[in-house]
Amino acid sequence: MIILLTNIKDVLWAIVTVLIIASSLYFSFKLKFPQLRFIKIIKALKKNNKQGLTPIKTLFLTLAGRIGVGSIAGVALAIYIGGPGTIFWMWVIAIISGVLAYTETLLAIKYKDVNKNIGGPSHYIKKGLNNKHLAYLYALIVIVAYLIGFIPIQSNTIATSADMIFNNNHLWLGLILALLAFIVVKGGINKITKVTDKMVPFMALLYIFLALLVIFRHIDLLPHVVQIIIKSAFNVRPFFSGFVVVILIGIQRAIFSNESGIGLGGIAASASNSTNGSKSGYVQVLGVYITTILICTATAFMILIFDYNNIQIDNPNGIELTSFAFNYHFGFFGNILLVLCILLFSFSTILTGYYYCESSLKFLFNKGNIYLLKYLVPLSVLLGTITSPTIIWAFVDSLVAILALLNIYAMYKLRREIMNYHTKYGKI
Repeated sequence: MIILLTNIKDVLWAIVTVLIIASSLYFSFKLKFPQLRFIKIIKALKKNNKQGLTPIKTLFLTLAGRIGVGSIAGVALAIYIGGPGTIFWMWVIAIISGVLAYTETLLAIKYKDVNKNIGGPSHYIKKGLNNKHLAYLYALIVIVAYLIGFIPIQSNTIATSADMIFNNNHLWLGLILALLAFIVVKGGINKITKVTDKMVPFMALLYIFLALLVIFRHIDLLPHVVQIIIKSAFNVRPFFSGFVVVILIGIQRAIFSNESGIGLGGIAASASNSTNGSKSGYVQVLGVYITTILICTATAFMILIFDYNNIQIDNPNGIELTSFAFNYHFGFFGNILLVLCILLFSFSTILTGYYYCESSLKFLFNKGNIYLLKYLVPLSVLLGTITSPTIIWAFVDSLVAILALLNIYAMYKLRREIMNYHTKYGKI
């Protein structure tokens, strides 16, 4: 079963990787690289006087979903398998694919339900493409992927990482996490954003501070680290077993970390008070850069300054390597700091995951009865702490690939609308 799911996942992601690169290049040239308009990106954060979520609150909500344990364990695993060169290609694809965060958000704002302040791929697939079946499929996959996949995996990672500092009872920890999740999600989007407004800046700044502390303590090694990243990225010998693998791992890690092209950022952006899709799109591009260029790079530098080549790990998932690096840099407090970061990163993803499910449920059912969902999410958190995530990972990865396929297809079909909208509203 696991082998079959893994093979399906690998095929789907091979297709998705090609499509994301191709669509990123296509929209970048057609729209004249909006992801590089840094002045407009900063201007887009300016608050307006309308009621609802401000652009900065929406940014924090999106970052809560984008910055997950993949930014810690995923990057470490990429380095362990593909070498330092994967980080260079992670940077490249983040910059290139940032345009997809812009285009999907543009469409999300254009076609969102202004009465409920919800939107995303389901809405522009239904209204723009006039294809309600694909739209319902996208919304349904989002709900399934989070309830049985992303949310339980986050709580499972918290419980597993806690074992590094004490022998904890996963059931009791799961009950505590489930209760905390219920308290927050019971209050809806307003309570969620109040939490993410405080949690996201703190966890991002804490993690970047730890990385900067490591870099300053080993400033003499910084040029060497940058050199091996670039040198490894262009090591063409052997070609297929080395160079190509490094590129593919770097690209896929960037896609997993910043979610560009999958469409989830458009769901979060639709909760804002903005009616300008281009402005909201620039905000989402900033989210991509913060996730990949800052957070993922912070992980990479902390590992590369540490001599990870001498570490042998059986069946690695990335957390082990990051743990060795944290212990090396911070001694006794290493695992404590790492578990704290994982707790913050994972719990924020759980909260955003609930909102993605809520928005999708409201799309599927016009009355938007979300009462049951407020109990299903805490239950998902609890079950995640006491189950093995092995099969779930392969299953969820496949679902995410399908979401990307549906979203990229919709954006390509609506490409003329994207270009016209960008021409009209892109000059903020």
